[in-house]
Amino acid sequence: MSASKGEILIIEDEEKIADIVRMYLEQEGYRVTHEVTGEDGLRRLEERPPSMLVLDIALPGIDGIEVCRRLRAKSNLPVLMLTARDSEIDKVVGLEMGADDYLTKPFSPRELVARVKAILRRVEPGPTGTAPITAGGVTIWPERREAVVDDKVVYLTTKEFDLVLYLMQNRGIVLSRQQVLTAVWGYDFYGGERTVDAHIRTIRKKLGTALPLTTVRGIGYKIDYER
Repeated sequence: MSASKGEILIIEDEEKIADIVRMYLEQEGYRVTHEVTGEDGLRRLEERPPSMLVLDIALPGIDGIEVCRRLRAKSNLPVLMLTARDSEIDKVVGLEMGADDYLTKPFSPRELVARVKAILRRVEPGPTGTAPITAGGVTIWPERREAVVDDKVVYLTTKEFDLVLYLMQNRGIVLSRQQVLTAVWGYDFYGGERTVDAHIRTIRKKLGTALPLTTVRGIGYKIDYER
């Protein structure tokens, strides 16, 4: 096995699924820890934060949605959510709670590994010296992956940051939801355009009126250039 690439915590009550996910991730060089319940998972997150969390929604006791909500109150740790429900509503709720991505069971372990790698690549620091981008009252620092409002860092998930950065890099341009999906999630993303809307809602909650973000009815979104 190659040198460790970081630690991934799995919170999953189905032991067979957890064992398969662990095996595939360890083969790729990740350290893997596993908790069965939301309560134990939250305790482990407090004691030793990992590099990333793989989180099942349907947990006994505290479910995955609540785990994600509590985590997001104080951390932007990357989260890949697992769900047995093939409902668009469940997926959107998970994304609104701050998950970076999701997979619906049954899933391919190789696809999970690919999603984990993609998410972790996005949170790696960028090249030093990258200039910050400002729009309205929001400043984005690409190399630090930070969003700053009124001199305070605002926690954004991996995908939320990527989405804001993409919009700000193209400020003044109307971007369709499909353009945003392709640029931020990639060509092979299986979710629909509601994924973009869900992330926009959470971004607006976090950044408020400081971000000059406009909805263009029937098309998509844009950052106003002049503000």
